[in-house]
Amino acid sequence: MALSAETKREMYWMMLLARRLDERAWVLHRQGKIAFHISGIGHEAAQIGAAFALRRGYDWFTPYYRDLALMLALGYTPTDFMMSLMGKKADPGSGGRQMPSHWSMRSANAVSHSAPVATQTSHAAGIGLAIKLHKEDKVVLTSVGEGATSQGEWYEGVNWAAVHRLPVILMVQNNQYAISEPPQTQMAVPGPADKACGLGLHGERVDGTDVFAVYDAVSQAVERARKGEGPSLIEARLYRITPHSSDDDDRTYRSREEVEDHKKRDPLLVAQTALKKEKSLSNAQEDEMETRAREMVDEAVKAAEAAPYPSPDEAAYPVYVEEIRHG
Repeated sequence: MALSAETKREMYWMMLLARRLDERAWVLHRQGKIAFHISGIGHEAAQIGAAFALRRGYDWFTPYYRDLALMLALGYTPTDFMMSLMGKKADPGSGGRQMPSHWSMRSANAVSHSAPVATQTSHAAGIGLAIKLHKEDKVVLTSVGEGATSQGEWYEGVNWAAVHRLPVILMVQNNQYAISEPPQTQMAVPGPADKACGLGLHGERVDGTDVFAVYDAVSQAVERARKGEGPSLIEARLYRITPHSSDDDDRTYRSREEVEDHKKRDPLLVAQTALKKEKSLSNAQEDEMETRAREMVDEAVKAAEAAPYPSPDEAAYPVYVEEIRHG
């Protein structure tokens, strides 16, 4: 499906907003204003390309912790993100109870995951089975990093989806490092897409720094799923520009030269270059987006800093179901 210039600019805008929010989170951590941050810098194209290929508000999502750009595309706001980072009562996902970047958004059919990686793959397979049993034309997108494809939960979820031909899109954001381990120490195949053959589903590798290439690949996978042709595994190959998290020192396992070299394929730069080449993005439009993004980030930080923390007596609610008495 051809994208209009307006839609392409919207995709670039969401990538830019995610980047500016992510960058501010690093600053807040270094200032001691938040305890932890896990970054999605370098992942924006894969996430936005996938989000725009689905019917947001209709289809289902089981995201992973780097999926800030994806969540913004689903309707998550910069203020929501800052509330979560700071553990404030207004955090829409958990009221300040969950770790930041453990997304949950009922209006977008986005289901929270747990800290162990790959568990959301099993959730997606279960949702896919429910969709099939209800004879709906919905699909579910789940995403993980390439390291998670070494986990048993991932294999179980993918196998279940393949055996029952479930409408599941399995996107692996291969950022070249499972914390500190490169792919060649994680798997005996060139990449996660090669694992699809042995599990009996369609597998495809795509340039994860190209938002429009990801959109095309995921759109085709969605079309197959809606037709009842089963799941697809999309490996979006990209690069994690930042350390694994705010607690990681990536200088211990990769050189600064390697990181700088990969910055030449920064997803924002790739998208910006493509849009300007086809005259879909002017310098004035780019400047306006930058100004708007920085203003939104500033406003979100200010709102979150002023917001209250949850009170101690709210710690168990609504984590546990309340007893309901009749009569």
